Amino acid sequence: MERPALTLSATVLDTPDPRALAAFYQQLFGWPAVQDDPEWVTLRPPGGGPGLSFQLEELYARPAWPAERERQQMQLHLDIEVQDLEGAVAYALDAGATLAEFQPQENVRVLLDPAGHPFCFFVNE
Repeated sequence: MERPALTLSATVLDTPDPRALAAFYQQLFGWPAVQDDPEWVTLRPPGGGPGLSFQLEELYARPAWPAERERQQMQLHLDIEVQDLEGAVAYALDAGATLAEFQPQENVRVLLDPAGHPFCFFVNE
């Protein structure tokens, strides 16, 4: 069977407040919103490429990081390369992120966005 043409459009994060979570990532990345509805917001990088979308999920449960039995587990996380690890962490904290208590690697920082989704900053050495 021939592979059909496929293009990744966006990674979608569930949230109880799409606009609030989109505003956090908009501040983090500086990407404009290309769709902004109460139940769905999409941000895209100015130069094109896959973006991030935020979808209303009224039954959303914050994931546990690290995973714990009997609690909602993380389904995915974003890896974000940075030049200055501590500077990026300070910027994200100022934007509304929190630093996760558990940090599994010395050269990576795990943070939680305002809805509790984990994301990682790393320096490519």
